[in-house]
Amino acid sequence: MKKKSYLRLCFLPFLLMIAALLPACKKNADGGGGAPPVIAAIKSYVASPNDTVLHSAVAKGQWVVITGQNLQNATQISFDGVPASFNTALFAPGSAVVQIPAIQFSTIDTTKLYTVKYATLAGSTTFSFKLGPAAPTITAISNVFAAPGDSVHLFGSNLVLIQRFLYGGTQISSFKPSLDGTSLGFLMPATTPTDQVLVSTKAGTTSFKIVATPTITGISNENANKGDSVFVYGTYLKNVQSLSFAGTAITSFKETSDGSSVRFVLPALSKSGPVSVTTKFGAATTAYNVNDIATGAISNWEWSGVFNWAWWGGANLTSGDPNSGWPPYNSDFPGNSSLYMVLKNGVLAPSEGNTFSSYAILMNGTQWVPTANLNDPVDNWAFKFEVNISKPWNGGTIDILSGVSGSPIARWEPWQKTTATAAYTTKGWITVTIPLSSFRKADPTLGDGKGAAITQITDLVGPSGNSACTVYIHNYGTSATATGFYGAFDNLRVVKIK
Repeated sequence: MKKKSYLRLCFLPFLLMIAALLPACKKNADGGGGAPPVIAAIKSYVASPNDTVLHSAVAKGQWVVITGQNLQNATQISFDGVPASFNTALFAPGSAVVQIPAIQFSTIDTTKLYTVKYATLAGSTTFSFKLGPAAPTITAISNVFAAPGDSVHLFGSNLVLIQRFLYGGTQISSFKPSLDGTSLGFLMPATTPTDQVLVSTKAGTTSFKIVATPTITGISNENANKGDSVFVYGTYLKNVQSLSFAGTAITSFKETSDGSSVRFVLPALSKSGPVSVTTKFGAATTAYNVNDIATGAISNWEWSGVFNWAWWGGANLTSGDPNSGWPPYNSDFPGNSSLYMVLKNGVLAPSEGNTFSSYAILMNGTQWVPTANLNDPVDNWAFKFEVNISKPWNGGTIDILSGVSGSPIARWEPWQKTTATAAYTTKGWITVTIPLSSFRKADPTLGDGKGAAITQITDLVGPSGNSACTVYIHNYGTSATATGFYGAFDNLRVVKIK
């Protein structure tokens, strides 16, 4: 009996140690977080009565509430395989508030599409939830005149997760969507398409009629001289049957192979008028007149026109007429025999340039937009001017500013479209068109002209539409500009373009 008691006493500590370890082993098995998570539903985060259960959603960064059980200790939450950032302070055992992450559907693992995966230390669960892009749209085709085998692009939105693609009735099996889903590249099929495009994605189906109705998007120089080479830019400018410029018929012209422009030598003009192009597929006419420096003029610096210079600032009044006497003639900007302004600056230090001194062209107040049109859509009007940049320009911004206090500005920086080593110049005088929707408010981080776009014309020119105007140069960079600026400006105006 003594022996048995002794053995019993010897084994007691061992049994107690095992008993002590059992809870610890169970705790390690569930990861320290209790039971695995369970998702019951995903709801809208919007307050009642709209906090309804969601069965699908378009990914646009919205907030949702995941409801279920054991949700408080999340380690990762993924939507369509893309991890979301979250704040566990917004979590409870039965709910978790989380923002759907930005999802680039062209790059995701499609095996994880339409799923939400929720992981904690205790385990994970996957919940079916139809989260995807919106239905696709097609807005344009790059070149309906492309030859078989040529590269062509569709343009639109949500052109991702494509399941079927027909072009003119021909199945396209090889194509390449852009990462952001705004274009779809492919090779023109051997047969000439005459019908429509059809694209089916996970989110829906869209069709687009293959048409070639011409459009006019711009004129190289709206106030050119007789003998000047002029380009009309647009789309589907091919198979042209007739062309007129300011009401004058153009009988000799040359089309580009992709229909993006028509080139001709300007004859003598007798009046102002629109530009019209007619092809076998349709016609296009500009809403504005060319050979017209009076309509919507802010300043054309003509003694008998809209002179409107404030007589100070950094620009110099200049004549393109060698026999003018005064203002002085300048041979650096041929092709314009009238009066214009020349702005010349050296290399600009960081933050150099402003609305006065040697940097600006200042104009007095005038009517930008007729009072009757102040409620028109912003996109219907544009700021235009002719410019000649005779020497290479790289760095610095031409700002356009109205006289309204706190007015937004438009930034013109054409050198940014060139390569890093090539500065910008023009081949003589050109027309620059800046839609009023390009005028933007200041952003506290990005700077002037980089904030929100104006939503109404009066944001730019005030309730009367009558405002001053300043055109000036400024260096927004953190280093000196690579070059100075030497350019001439003429015929500043605001015109209706739609």
